[in-house]
Amino acid sequence: MFWNAFLACLYGQQFEPYVSDDGKEEYWELLEHDVKTRSPQVLHVTKIFDHMESRAFGMEGDSEISAYRTFPTLRNNVFAYPEWGIALARVPIFRMHGIGAEDFVFAVDDASLRRFLELARQRRRDLDRRQVTIFTDGPHGMEKELAPITRMVDRVEVIMKDDVKRDIYRSIDQFFDEDRTFFKEYQLPYKRGILLYGKPGNGKTTLVKSIAGSVKAPVAYWQITENTCSDSIQEVLQAAANLAPMILVIEDIDAMPQRARSYFLNILDGATSKEGIFLIGTTNYPEQIDPALMNRAGRFDRAYEIKLPDVALRQTYLEQKGFGKLLSDDLIRVTAKQTEGFTFAQLNELYAAAALQWHYEQSVDIEKLVKSMKSDLHKGQTMSWLKEDSEVRVGFVVN
Repeated sequence: MFWNAFLACLYGQQFEPYVSDDGKEEYWELLEHDVKTRSPQVLHVTKIFDHMESRAFGMEGDSEISAYRTFPTLRNNVFAYPEWGIALARVPIFRMHGIGAEDFVFAVDDASLRRFLELARQRRRDLDRRQVTIFTDGPHGMEKELAPITRMVDRVEVIMKDDVKRDIYRSIDQFFDEDRTFFKEYQLPYKRGILLYGKPGNGKTTLVKSIAGSVKAPVAYWQITENTCSDSIQEVLQAAANLAPMILVIEDIDAMPQRARSYFLNILDGATSKEGIFLIGTTNYPEQIDPALMNRAGRFDRAYEIKLPDVALRQTYLEQKGFGKLLSDDLIRVTAKQTEGFTFAQLNELYAAAALQWHYEQSVDIEKLVKSMKSDLHKGQTMSWLKEDSEVRVGFVVN
């Protein structure tokens, strides 16, 4: 092969081609990361075909200081990790209905390849601890995105009943204990599953974010859609198994299409299907959850209702949110009582409205704001948005 001779001439060592048959190709994702971040470990050797694109462009940086930058594409280029005696090439393949690609891995010997693969596995795991893998079932197959964790949610920011909070975090910490003493001592299978249910806005997402940010393990989110099928279920769980021990969050699990539910239940029953996976399911509509998910051991071990906050939790949230800058302690206590039935999301909106009023008027009529929000919430619940009679009639006259 031409590339063997080319690499040997360039680096003074003979490279041999290898093919992967285990489906674990995290080194390609690491290569993409290294290329985009301009890592000094990887070198761009050459492009493959002259009259074909070999560079791409995209946005870099956060929303305020983002700018376009260019970088080599993985396809139609050859890259090398000289320190490890490894080269990678994604060669375009021209077919009747489009352009595909074939991947080639070159190494100077077996030992170099094994060292590189082990390094890639460890680097990928370290990288996954600083970002979240998002799986979305799209109309054309599984879509995968790596998103950085932009803001860690501390456990103290999670406001919920002490006993529920303690149980959940205790279960998490035991699962990711490095020596797995608990599971070995009590001869328990190394897999766990919990289901979080309750009305939207009561802190399920905040809880999951705090879990993701406080454990030293990869985290993946799976967005169930109408496109979820047996193939995507198998793909996600296989990807999760490759990252184990890890956390897999299934958002809105009630949205699982009926045609895929039997397969999903069966794969959860597999002896090793969740080995090393801490599964967290969330739903705002528990009545739509398939009873088979809860009525058989090994699928979800525990279900926790994330309830509307009571007056004590509402007061804690108001204080933690920063109402002390706007209201006296007595008014905060009164507001906590007046906001019965509010979710944490609605309390957050109340704070935004109060802060805006303070910014312009240097005073806050909190009782009026609460009444206004309650009125809007009542309209939303009863779907009675327009009540006022109007003397102006717009329409058609029927003779």
